[in-house]
Amino acid sequence: MNPPSNFQYFQGNSFSDLFAQDTRDARYTFLLNFPATASWTEYPNTKHYFIQDGRSEATKKSFNTLCQKSPWKNLAMLGDALSGIVISPVQSVLLNYWREHFGFCYSNFETIHSSVYLDELNQNTSFDRIITLFPFDHLKPEKHAVNPDIHYHLLSKVTLAELGVQCPKYQSYNLDQTCLDDIQLPQFPYVIKTSHGASGEGTYIIRSANDLNFCQSELRKYLDIKLLKEIIVSEFIKNTVQNYCVQFYLNKAGEITLIGTTSQQVNAKGNYLGGLIDYCNTDMSKFYKMIAAIAQYAHHQGYFGIIGFDVLEDRDEQLYVIDANFRVNGSTPLCLQRHTLLKLGKTVAKYFTDYWIDGTLDSVLVAFKAELDRKALIILSALEKVKDGKIYTEIYGIIAGETFDELHHIEGNLQRKGLHFIS
Repeated sequence: MNPPSNFQYFQGNSFSDLFAQDTRDARYTFLLNFPATASWTEYPNTKHYFIQDGRSEATKKSFNTLCQKSPWKNLAMLGDALSGIVISPVQSVLLNYWREHFGFCYSNFETIHSSVYLDELNQNTSFDRIITLFPFDHLKPEKHAVNPDIHYHLLSKVTLAELGVQCPKYQSYNLDQTCLDDIQLPQFPYVIKTSHGASGEGTYIIRSANDLNFCQSELRKYLDIKLLKEIIVSEFIKNTVQNYCVQFYLNKAGEITLIGTTSQQVNAKGNYLGGLIDYCNTDMSKFYKMIAAIAQYAHHQGYFGIIGFDVLEDRDEQLYVIDANFRVNGSTPLCLQRHTLLKLGKTVAKYFTDYWIDGTLDSVLVAFKAELDRKALIILSALEKVKDGKIYTEIYGIIAGETFDELHHIEGNLQRKGLHFIS
C-alpha cells in the first residue's frame, strides 16, 4: 500500500479511467442503479441484503430517482472503456448533449428493461463481473465484482468502529436479540441510525422526546415489514464547523488514488442536498491517516473500487468519521470534473440534485446555452415530467466558477432564468 506522502490525485475524468487497472482480468460492466424494496421493482432486496429505502410504500425511493436520475448522472461520467447497464432508456437529446460537452461516445452501455434485467445479467455470458453500488439479492454472488457479503458488511453503519479511524462513540443493537424498548439510551442529543439507510433515510437526530417517539415509530414500521435487523445509537458530535465527503479509489493491489473532497450541504434533518468543492484550496493531507486506515481495512476484506467517507470537523479541529460508503458517492462526478474545470480557470463548483425548470430538456438547452457552452452549468442528468398538463424538467448538475462569489452569482442568474428548487 502506498504511504500517505505518496498519495496522488486521479488524472482522468471518467469511471472507465478509474477502474481501468482492475478490469483487465475479466469482462466487467457497471450496473448503475441501486436495488430497491418498493412495489414497483421486480427484484426487491427483501431476503438477505436489506436496504432501508423507506418504511412505507409512500416514503420509498421512487423509480425516477433510483433508476433514472441517479444512474444517468453516473452514466454521464462512465467514459468509453468500461461498459454500463441502465434499466430505463436515456433521452437522445441528453445523450447528444453529453457527447458534445464530455466528449465520450456513449456506445458502450446497454439498456435492459427493469422487469428482466437481473435475470438477463445472471444468464449473460458477455459479462463475468458486475460492479454494483450495493449487493443485489437477485444477482448471483459470483457475478458481483466484490463479494456481496463483504460489500454488505462494509456498507453497514455497524462496521464503522472497525475501520481504525476516530468516529463518534456508538453502540450497536441486533433487534432480533434486543427489544427496541429495552435499549438504554443516552441523554439528548444523540443519533440513531439503521444499518443500511439509503441517501439519508434511516438517520434520526434525537434532540427531544418527540424526536425519539417519531424515530421509534419509524423503526417499528421497518421491523413490521422485516427490512431491519440492526441499528446503532451514536454520540452526537457538537460544535461542528464542516461536513466533508472524502473520496478515493482503492485498487486491487491496495494502492490509493485521491479523487477529491467536497463540503457537504445538508438540511436540518441531515438530508443530503449537494456538495461544494474548491479544487485548488482543499488540503486532503489532514485526511491521509483516515484514508490509509480505511483503505487497509477494505483491502484486507477484499474490496476494490471507490470509497467515500463522511467526516465532521468540530471547532477544536477534531475529525470524526460518521459514515463510510464503499461505492460511487453522490458528488463523485463533481470530483471527476477537476481537471476539465481547472483548465478553464474554474476552481470552485457545486453539485446539486434539487432543481427543476418549466419546459422540455430541449428548451432547457436553449435557455441555458450560454452557461452550458462555458461550463458554468453542466447537466449530469435530466428527466422530463408532467404536472397539471405542463412539462417540466428535473435536473442533476454542476455549477462552476472562478470564485465562490461568482458561483453564487451564476446560481442567482440561473434562478432568475427559471431554475427552481424542488421543495
